Amino acid sequence: MDKAKPTGTPDGTVPDATGDSHGTAAEPGGSATAPDASTSPGTDTTTPPRPVGLTKADPAEPVEVAAPTVPGQAEEAAVPPATELPATVPAPRAGGAPDAVVPAQQQAPAERPRPLHAPDPYSTPPYGEPGPWAPAPPVQRPVPTPAHGTYLPPGTPAHGTPVPPLPEAGPAQGGEWGRYDPWAAPGALVAESGGGPGERRRERRAGRGRLVGAALVLALVAGAVGGYVGMRLERHGGLGTVELEQTSGQAGERAPDSVAGIAARTLPGVVTLHVSGGDGGALGTGFVLDGRGHILTNQHVVESASDGGSIRVTFNGGETARARLVGGDPGYDLAVVKVSGVSGLTPLPLGDSDDVRVGDPVVAIGAPFDLANTVTSGIISAKERPITAGGEKGDGTDISYVDALQTDAPINPGNSGGPLVDERARVIGINSAIHAAGGPARQDDSAGSVGLGFAIPVNQAKRVAEELINHGRATHPVIGVTLDMGYEGEGAKVGGEAAGGGPAVTPGGPADRTDIAAGDVITEVDGVPVASGEELIIKIRSHRPGDRLALTVERDGESRRVTLELGSSDPS
Repeated sequence: MDKAKPTGTPDGTVPDATGDSHGTAAEPGGSATAPDASTSPGTDTTTPPRPVGLTKADPAEPVEVAAPTVPGQAEEAAVPPATELPATVPAPRAGGAPDAVVPAQQQAPAERPRPLHAPDPYSTPPYGEPGPWAPAPPVQRPVPTPAHGTYLPPGTPAHGTPVPPLPEAGPAQGGEWGRYDPWAAPGALVAESGGGPGERRRERRAGRGRLVGAALVLALVAGAVGGYVGMRLERHGGLGTVELEQTSGQAGERAPDSVAGIAARTLPGVVTLHVSGGDGGALGTGFVLDGRGHILTNQHVVESASDGGSIRVTFNGGETARARLVGGDPGYDLAVVKVSGVSGLTPLPLGDSDDVRVGDPVVAIGAPFDLANTVTSGIISAKERPITAGGEKGDGTDISYVDALQTDAPINPGNSGGPLVDERARVIGINSAIHAAGGPARQDDSAGSVGLGFAIPVNQAKRVAEELINHGRATHPVIGVTLDMGYEGEGAKVGGEAAGGGPAVTPGGPADRTDIAAGDVITEVDGVPVASGEELIIKIRSHRPGDRLALTVERDGESRRVTLELGSSDPS
């Protein structure tokens, strides 16, 4: 708002404590008048007086000259220079009343502040030389509107919001114009005059806090991205599609004596048997003996088929065929079945069980728990292990006596009747029993392998199989004595009488011809000690009729050695 500039300089005016000038303005003509008592203070009802000088005011009732006002700003009353200066002026008193008179010579003229811009030669407001009573209006430069979404610091007016009028700046060192910058942005004067150094420090700290927060957020985002990239690199070796290297598909041949090579040659001749009959069903394994369809297995596998049951044979390739029972012997736990109308059979070669040594590698093949064509491997852990299995009937007719091969190759229910082959894929045994909690047991029990499996030596199985195929029954080698199975001493004791009440030594038999009598104790067979009657039977059945045996016999504390030829008997 423009205001006329006075022509005089108020050098003689002394402001009081409230910032107003006290004194009486002289009207034209030289007479001084006071405002009308009925007029309210601060209201000018007369023509503005022409300042001519200052006079001494009454200490009790000081006369105030009404000063023109500008809307929104308080201005000081301008008093033109007086024509005559009084000797003294009243000193300000608390409450606005002067108490003392101060010499005018002690009042130093106020130094006019210089504006920060060059004076306008044309004296055009607001670029001219302004007076100290009214600051020039601030120059507002056009400020670009921030883009949508740009963060604005607190206190920034929104687009289109009118800027409120600047508040009146209070007195400060250097005057109003010491803080005025006409080229500053709108609101700069308000911000500077309204806030002190502490406010600016708080604003700087807030700005730094926002920068630190933005840096933390950026660091977290960068860390997350870096962690994901690192995870991808670690797990997949890169960010692209993973392609794994693979060797060529040429498998090549396996060594013939490797487990894979042995299995490849043996599996085509191995079959799985499912038997059903009046006594229930059974599961087992067998292997092909010849091209005519004869298959060897365990007697306890096909036992239920002797009462009119059925036998179904499944070959390695998945073909199935019906089979019939040719013959079996529970004392040896061996049986032969035959399939008809089947061609392309692969018989397995038979080895020599007498040449087997402890530690030789072996492979067992079968269908444990009905898992056909299962291959396990191990070694021969012992030879000539006397075992008995069966005995469920109670009369002893189903007990088998085997001078077995012991192996640690895993054998489980379903392996019964399967082949135990050597490193040349030759059959050296027929898997028959495993060790159970109560001793050796057949594999139709529910117990699994504990690393102690037993196989019938193939030399014994070969003889029995041939007799079953050719005659339908097998013969047992005998010495012609009845043993006392309740004897608890070392060795096998000849009983007092036979089961039917006859003599314990068969008249005219092998034992009778070598002068073996009732009560004698047989302690060795071919120089090998025997501990019980079962072991003597096992040793005898490991031979065939006609073989010669050397026995050590004790009678009345005396020991003697005899040799006899084994006889033959048909199974009852």
